[in-house]
Amino acid sequence: MKVLVVGANGTTGKQVVELLSKSNEHQPVAMLRDKKQAPDFERLGSHTVIADLEGDVSKAVEGVDAIIFAAGSGGNTGDDKTIAVDQNGAINVINEAQKQNVKRFVMLSSVGTDNPAAGPDGLQVYLQAKAVADQHLENSNLHYTIVRPGSLTNDAPSGKIELATMIADKEGRTIARADVANVLVSALTIEDTVGKKFEILTGDTDIERALQFA
Repeated sequence: MKVLVVGANGTTGKQVVELLSKSNEHQPVAMLRDKKQAPDFERLGSHTVIADLEGDVSKAVEGVDAIIFAAGSGGNTGDDKTIAVDQNGAINVINEAQKQNVKRFVMLSSVGTDNPAAGPDGLQVYLQAKAVADQHLENSNLHYTIVRPGSLTNDAPSGKIELATMIADKEGRTIARADVANVLVSALTIEDTVGKKFEILTGDTDIERALQFA
């Protein structure tokens, strides 16, 4: 499966590309804004394509079998940039995927998008942008999966998660970015995840097994 990774240069996106590159099933295509970043990904065995989420993404989407959307505006940008990337950028890629009959689309979202107004101070705009993008994906004709992790860490992967439509006890809990990347890649080929949205945190169930019951 040829997989376009949107947001490949982000912390989670890089780990997604690495996992895809090591897989015997997939060929990653790293979508980048700056061609100077390309050699790092080519050394991993990934193809690269230069495109801007806020512009024309048709060439990036052309010829791929699936898309993993792992882009984010980052915590140091203003509300305008958050909406431009996390909401409108995602919608831009979703629309292009429909035009080009890509079908499979895995979205990295966030816990809290079910009720953005109740989110932490400073995150409401981000959560609302993610919620709008998620809804647009749900309303599309794509075979989607929406993954909503809790607070992210740079810890070593545990390979074990808790997965539910909505996890009841989230207070103080986290999940390693490496485990999130594993979930995003694994979801590509697990049929039980198609048409589903769910939350994930570090837990006690092996990732592959947890996704069988998504």
